[in-house]
Amino acid sequence: MTTNKHFNTYKEGLDLEFLREYCMEHGERRTFERGETLEEAGEPAQWVAFVERGCFKYMVHNDEEGKDYCTGFAFEGEFVADFPYCLDGDVSEVSIEADMPCEVHIIKGIDLQRMFDDDIDKMHIGWQIMCNLFKMVYARDLDHYRYTARGRYFKLLDRCPQVVQMLSLKDIASFLNVTPTYLSKLRKEITFGDKR
Repeated sequence: MTTNKHFNTYKEGLDLEFLREYCMEHGERRTFERGETLEEAGEPAQWVAFVERGCFKYMVHNDEEGKDYCTGFAFEGEFVADFPYCLDGDVSEVSIEADMPCEVHIIKGIDLQRMFDDDIDKMHIGWQIMCNLFKMVYARDLDHYRYTARGRYFKLLDRCPQVVQMLSLKDIASFLNVTPTYLSKLRKEITFGDKR
């Protein structure tokens, strides 16, 4: 279930092989069933995991609406964490749950922080991860102003068509902040004739 293009652009230009190797060699191998949480919003964040199989989704709860929204995903071959909160046990801003059965190699975020503290090169990579995460999230936020919901969906299709086929209609709709009915209508337009 690996993606051809990076859905999560924070990885671009970074060599995170050291972190993958560390997770594989020192991390605990765990299996998560669909719906099982890695982190819970409002609780101390503490984990970093390399996703060997499966997909996780990042969820935030809107108290006023009584509704959960999907804000992101972590796929096979990626890392999943509430970064940087996991580095020092700050309160998690999101719940991270398995979207399907998943296998991970998991380490404590505090261990990653120690790696950053002990090695100036790794500390620089940690800083780059933070910068790239900010750029990725900022661009997604601006896209809500730059594009209509239709435009955001077509942009997602152009960038990562394989992701759209791996995820449920409900999760993609939540990520794009549209209703599943609206997204279903867009998909029908694509299937039965382009009305862009």
